[in-house]
Amino acid sequence: MADLFDTLDPPRQPLAEAMRPQTIADVIGQKHLLGPGKPLALAFQSGKLHSMILWGPPGVGKTTLARLMARAFDAEFASLSAVFSGVKDIREAIARAEAERSRGRHTILFVDEVHRFNKAQQDAFLPYVEQGLVTLIGATTENPSFEVNSALLSRAAVYVLESLSQAELSELFERARHVACPDLGFEDDARDRLTGFADGDARRLLNLVEQVTTAATTAGLNPVTPAFIDEALSRNLRRFDKGGEAFYDQISALHKSIRGSDPDAALYWLCRMLDGGAEPLYMGRRLVRMAIEDIGLADPRALEICLNACATFERLGSPEGELALAQAAVFLACAAKSNAVYKAYNAARQFVKQDVSRQVPIHLRNAPTKLMKELGYGKAYRYAHDEPDGYAAGETYLPDGMERPDWYQPVGRGLEARIAEKLERLRALDREYHEGESRQSGGKFSAARGGGDGPQ
Repeated sequence: MADLFDTLDPPRQPLAEAMRPQTIADVIGQKHLLGPGKPLALAFQSGKLHSMILWGPPGVGKTTLARLMARAFDAEFASLSAVFSGVKDIREAIARAEAERSRGRHTILFVDEVHRFNKAQQDAFLPYVEQGLVTLIGATTENPSFEVNSALLSRAAVYVLESLSQAELSELFERARHVACPDLGFEDDARDRLTGFADGDARRLLNLVEQVTTAATTAGLNPVTPAFIDEALSRNLRRFDKGGEAFYDQISALHKSIRGSDPDAALYWLCRMLDGGAEPLYMGRRLVRMAIEDIGLADPRALEICLNACATFERLGSPEGELALAQAAVFLACAAKSNAVYKAYNAARQFVKQDVSRQVPIHLRNAPTKLMKELGYGKAYRYAHDEPDGYAAGETYLPDGMERPDWYQPVGRGLEARIAEKLERLRALDREYHEGESRQSGGKFSAARGGGDGPQ
C-alpha cells in the first residue's frame, strides 16, 4: 500500500496560490500605493511597519500584500478570518504573538473581512495594537468608515485598493498562461472575453484560466475561441455584494442619473444591477422612491408609472417585467423634476419632532355630541364647498399661535408651475380677506375671486 501512495502525484496547488507574488515587484496593479514614492512602497523601504486597513474589492491583493509585509519585515504571519473566528480565536492568536515576542519575533496579525467582526470583537484588538504586541492588518470589502469602529480606525492607516484594469488583467493573463497552459493558444477576442469575465478580480481571472484550460484540454480544442469560453464558463455575474457598499454605490449612481435627467445612464445602472443579481422588485421600490423624491408633483404620472412597473413585474416576471422597470427609469429621467414635496415633508417632520404638542383649534374639531357643541367644537368653521370657488379665504387650519411655515415651495417646472400659480392666487385672496376684515371689523367679505382651475 505504501508503494501505491508513493506513485501518486502530490496534490496540485490552485493556480491562484501557485502564482501568489513573492516580492513587491511581482504585484500587478495598485501602482498608486506601490509605485515609487507611494505610501506602501515607502513603508517597505523605511522598514517602519504600521497597522493598516486594506480596503478594496475581492481579488485585488489584500492578503498578498499582508504576506509580503511579513516577509519583508521578517515577522511572524498570523491570519484570522472574521467569518469563522471569534474572541476565543483572537485570544489564541495573541497568545501565539506573545510566545513569538519571547523568541524575539514580531507578529503581523492579518484579519480578513475585518468588517464582519462586531464592535466587541474589534475592541479586543485595541490593547495589543497599542502595546505594539502585534501589527494589525485588516482587509475589508466594505467602507471602513461605516464598518470598523472609530477607536480601531484611529490606530490604523486606511489604504484603498482598486480593481485591476483591463491592461493589468491582460498582463496577469499572459503570466498565468505561461505557467498553466504554455502550449494552449487563445484567440485575441477569447483573451479579452476571459479578462472581461474576471471583472477586475485577479483571483477570479486565475480560476477562470484553470477552468478554461481543463475544458479545452478535455475537448481537444486549440486555440481557444470566444464561443468556447462562453460555453465553458457559467453566466457572468457582475461583481457586487447585495448587502455591501458596491451595491449602494450603484443604487446611488442610478438615483443621481435619474435626478440628472440622463436616460442612458439610468438604463446603464439599472441593467448593471439587474445583471449583478439585484432583486427586480427591490429596484422597482427604489424607482418609486425616486418618483416621489425627485419628480413629485412636477409630474404625478411618475409615481403611477413606477407602481405599474412593479405590478407588471409581479404579474409577468422576467423579461417583460424588467422592460417595464426600464420604461419607468427612462420616464423618471425625462420627467420634470421637483423635490419640493420631499423638502416640505422633511421640514415638517423635523418641526413636529422638536415642537410641543399643539392643540387642534376649536373651530376644526368635530362635534358629534351635544356637550362638544356646547363647548364650541366646530363653531365658526367655514365649509369650503359652500364658499365661492370652493375656497374659504382667510380660514386658518394650523394650530393657534403657529405662523404659516410655507414648507411647500413648488418649483416652476411641470405641473408644479400651475400649482404655484394657484397657491399664489389663494394666498392673495387670504390677504384681501384679512385687509377687508381690518377695514370693516365684522363686515362681510366680498371680492372678485380668481380662477379655480388646477388641483383643488
